[in-house]
Amino acid sequence: MKRLWLPGAFVALILLLALAAPLLGLPDPVRQDIARRLAGPMSGSWLGRDEFGRDVFSRLIWGARTSLSVAFASALTAGIIGVVLGLIGGWSRGVGSFLSVRSMDIILCFPPVLLALLVVTLLGPGAATLILVLSVLYLPGFARVTYSEVLSVRGRDYVEATRALGAPTWYILLRTVLPNIAGPVLVQLSLAVAAAVVLESGLSFLGLGVVPPAPSWGLMIRGARATMEQAPLLLVWPCAALTLTILAMNLLCDALRDAVDPRTAGR
Repeated sequence: MKRLWLPGAFVALILLLALAAPLLGLPDPVRQDIARRLAGPMSGSWLGRDEFGRDVFSRLIWGARTSLSVAFASALTAGIIGVVLGLIGGWSRGVGSFLSVRSMDIILCFPPVLLALLVVTLLGPGAATLILVLSVLYLPGFARVTYSEVLSVRGRDYVEATRALGAPTWYILLRTVLPNIAGPVLVQLSLAVAAAVVLESGLSFLGLGVVPPAPSWGLMIRGARATMEQAPLLLVWPCAALTLTILAMNLLCDALRDAVDPRTAGR
């Protein structure tokens, strides 16, 4: 548990800044000031101005809000649907297993980035499209993890005891099975959020994600690439924010995995 606090605190700080962005009194992240384009750090603009004179610090905070909103929305959507499918498949077996879990193999046949590019190209860029495509991409992971965990606990004594008491199937799944497989599902959720942040930034960098002028770390990296010789710090700030966020999330995933793994939890 000691390994959880540092990455957990950093991730919590990022989430708090993203949620509190409207309350921080930051400059408008899309307001342009051409007269001060590429300006360095100054009073009222801690990290300077970008190629259109927009406040970089404000765009970083609002960009975190956009990126994390897309990541968490897609991961939660995939998690809810995937857990339901995994519970049904692992408990019912047979045809239910084939329809709910084995069908996920179809999605896994497609390379994730190519599938995302295809869907975004067909439906058009935007946050809603990103949430849809990322939810589809991370759905098989949740379904397969839940399915395997249900198979491992369905024959346990406490499950058989609940069944012997005459409890309905939905009660057994939601009140007995699900709480006992929540650890691996939580780890999968943290992994999906971290991966979704990276993929959202990559698609935005390619122009297939968040639509300008909305702030996004991927869009900031894309815009700073053209002016990196005149103002290299414009490229450093979003890259640093993205790198530190993903590093903290990965460390948090490792700590969660160790915390819920019975082989390492007692160390």
